[in-house]
Amino acid sequence: MASIIVMTGPQQGDYYPLGHRTNVIGRDEALPIQILDDRISRKHMKIRFENDKYYAVDMGSKHGVLINSMKIADETVLNNEDCITIGKTSLLFTTQDFTDRESALSHFKKVGERMLPTIEE
Repeated sequence: MASIIVMTGPQQGDYYPLGHRTNVIGRDEALPIQILDDRISRKHMKIRFENDKYYAVDMGSKHGVLINSMKIADETVLNNEDCITIGKTSLLFTTQDFTDRESALSHFKKVGERMLPTIEE
């Protein structure tokens, strides 16, 4: 089952299994995936599951949705390890199945290390 892992921001490390339903992400406290970021709309984006694929949809947010640094205009298919940026927060979309939060965070740390730049002296 796919998941979202918060990569940056005050909620870094939070883990949300997506299941096979539509999930709305935003600041609204009634949402199952609430991200506290002042640049995120109350209902910023949704992730929808259909035909064994997950799709990202911008819900008319002020600051938009970026997937791998590209702003999306239409419904966009999500692929394993896509980086979703909303507001000042980065989310990792993964199709990997986790048994618990700890295994999800272990995966996040490995992905985070791959994203670090190599420093040459």
